[in-house]
Amino acid sequence: MNATLTGQEIIRAFESWSPKSLAYDWDNVGLQVGTLNKPVETVMVTLDVLENVVDEAIEKNVDLIIAHHPLLFVKLKQINFDTPKGRIVRKLIQHDITVYAAHTNLDVAKGGVNDVMAELLGLRHTKVLIPHTKDELVKLVVFVPEGNAESLRDAISEAGAGYIGNYSHCTYELSGRGTFMPREGTDPHIGEQNKLEKVDEKRIETIVPKSKLDSVLQAMHSTHPYEEVAYDLYPLINEGEILGVGRVGDLEEAMTLKELNELVKEKYQVPALRFAGDPSKKVKRVAILGGSGEDYIHQAKKSGADVYITGDMTFHITQDAEAMGLAIIDPGHYTEKVIVPKIASYIEEHCNTNHQLTVLQSDSHTEPFIFD
Repeated sequence: MNATLTGQEIIRAFESWSPKSLAYDWDNVGLQVGTLNKPVETVMVTLDVLENVVDEAIEKNVDLIIAHHPLLFVKLKQINFDTPKGRIVRKLIQHDITVYAAHTNLDVAKGGVNDVMAELLGLRHTKVLIPHTKDELVKLVVFVPEGNAESLRDAISEAGAGYIGNYSHCTYELSGRGTFMPREGTDPHIGEQNKLEKVDEKRIETIVPKSKLDSVLQAMHSTHPYEEVAYDLYPLINEGEILGVGRVGDLEEAMTLKELNELVKEKYQVPALRFAGDPSKKVKRVAILGGSGEDYIHQAKKSGADVYITGDMTFHITQDAEAMGLAIIDPGHYTEKVIVPKIASYIEEHCNTNHQLTVLQSDSHTEPFIFD
């Protein structure tokens, strides 16, 4: 049996995709309840952390819940076990279930909620709809014995280093000789105390987005054979990638608004939706924002979109959008559930290589609306 992962190790791998630094300042992401400093055998992924979800987690002996919507979004002044939120927190603590949330950081992240929603509709040439931040770039230079160069390069690349456009594992290597003298109290991987050692080493250079620097450095330290790793970080003036929420892109072929409605229902697995606009109108350029996006109708229109797909649209805002010639499709907030399989597959891929970890997708229904 392979060693059990800790919650910290699982979340470290997850945050190499969706770092907390990408979240909006007003958001509450990360650890919600419990501890990550414990062994984890079963992870359950969910959109929401409601009481039925927690009951499911108890029944399935789940150690860690990873959710998109934070359990603790509004600050609590008390934890009253007689309230719905208090009952949830009590059950989680009683059964030692940890809850972690990735909210707006997962909306912003590449391959996150908005990218999955765009991909399901087959949108092409997608761009960020609402810019949030520009990811600064850093150059990492690390020195490693030649025999460990390949494993180190792979580890830091998997953690997010070395991406240039659609190319990954982009590094440059030089061969040289490193010298060091282990002093008293050291436990050197190579060499002896108080004796100068000369080692054939590789100098590996790569580029790292600042948002993923912590994950890359953790991967470097955990893979490098030395007690003390020799490395340098250089700030760069290269333009970093623009990150943000929402996506805008083009359908492969124009279709009517009514046809797009049917496609949205099929791909997002919703039984019904609301829309505004001429059903026979041809649409091609589509803006999407998962969750609640009515505040951004003007940006959607400015992007050249024919139609804007988002949840929680209200009466007057929808009228404003229709008046400016922007069709609206509102399939609800629950469409964000499309991210659950993506999170589960990511955890499976990045945490199950050498470990026994069960990754579940919650079966509990958390959509509050009934369609009749």
